Amino acid sequence: MAERVLVAPDKFKGSLPAAEVAARLAAGLSRAGVGADVVSLPVADGGDGTVDAAVSAGYRRVAMGVRGPVGRPVTASFALADGTAVIEAAQACGLSLLAPDSLAPLTATSKGVGELILAATRMGAKRVMLGLGGVATTDGGAGLVQALGARFTDAAGLELPPGGAALARLAALHLDRLRDLSGVEFLVASDVDNPLLGPSGAARVYAPQKGASPEDVELLEAGLERWADIAEAACGQIARDVPGAGAAGGLGFAALLFLGARMRPGIELLLEMLSFGQRLDGARLVITGEGSLDAQSLHGKAPVGVARAAAGHDPAVPVVAVAGVCTLSAAQLREAGIAAAYALTDIEPDVSRCIANAGPLVERLAERIADDWLR
Repeated sequence: MAERVLVAPDKFKGSLPAAEVAARLAAGLSRAGVGADVVSLPVADGGDGTVDAAVSAGYRRVAMGVRGPVGRPVTASFALADGTAVIEAAQACGLSLLAPDSLAPLTATSKGVGELILAATRMGAKRVMLGLGGVATTDGGAGLVQALGARFTDAAGLELPPGGAALARLAALHLDRLRDLSGVEFLVASDVDNPLLGPSGAARVYAPQKGASPEDVELLEAGLERWADIAEAACGQIARDVPGAGAAGGLGFAALLFLGARMRPGIELLLEMLSFGQRLDGARLVITGEGSLDAQSLHGKAPVGVARAAAGHDPAVPVVAVAGVCTLSAAQLREAGIAAAYALTDIEPDVSRCIANAGPLVERLAERIADDWLR
């Protein structure tokens, strides 16, 4: 039986999607004359690219129109297979859906995420993996809960407008028409452990990245606090301080409280859903990677998750990584389970040229890997 090489990279953000990184690595290995069976399995850590990774692994892509972050319709996709749906919050309310000069930190809504969840469950999903990250919203997941049938009113009984700032005026939460999803298992893929409120919460840490001024941050913090008070009272439990409640502008909070979701590290959950452990059987080498291998990579990013899974396999499978830039030392790489890293900047020191020519450069790195590991 031919030896196998498992190619499991994440995207090179701003340059190449994960599927193309995998294809370029496979092309480079082929050009180098590697006789092994090369298996491509693009991965993601729960954020951007998670649905694409599931589709590459055999899930069916389902595209539909949903409410975007500022209310305009957007086309979003989720992945579906055997009663399991993979949903990316950013597909419905992502920061990338808005122009840099059109951000809406106070009014952006997560309603489209709830619409995706409803569609997936109507199509028979009994298990939903919700990937968080990259969203334009700081509404505590209130929009998601609205999509599921809840109503939000102020002291005068009027419906609240969308967004996190309006939540400061929330007087009553009406759950009588809330869709019953108790028969569905929800798993939230998130790599942040922020609570909903406070100095390390959703508003103060992440809202400035979404266009919020210091004054906006305080408005959003007040809205989230009011939302937490009323939502927790209505549900009879506390979720604001659970690690990850502040993920994706507080979407983690809503998922915990209203969906009964369990939080899992994104890459760990995705690898499990892609049957990565089984795919390691008989592999001689795993090639992973991402755009920048740096200190952040050590905190649950995809390449380290892949390396840990390969190290835990019986027998362990060696892992090497490709990256646009690598700032980790050899000791840090070894500690993470990565035997060696190959960076585009090793070939082309100019980062802008690396980004422009990433595809061919990745192929050249694959040839180097073939020489070092597969001869």
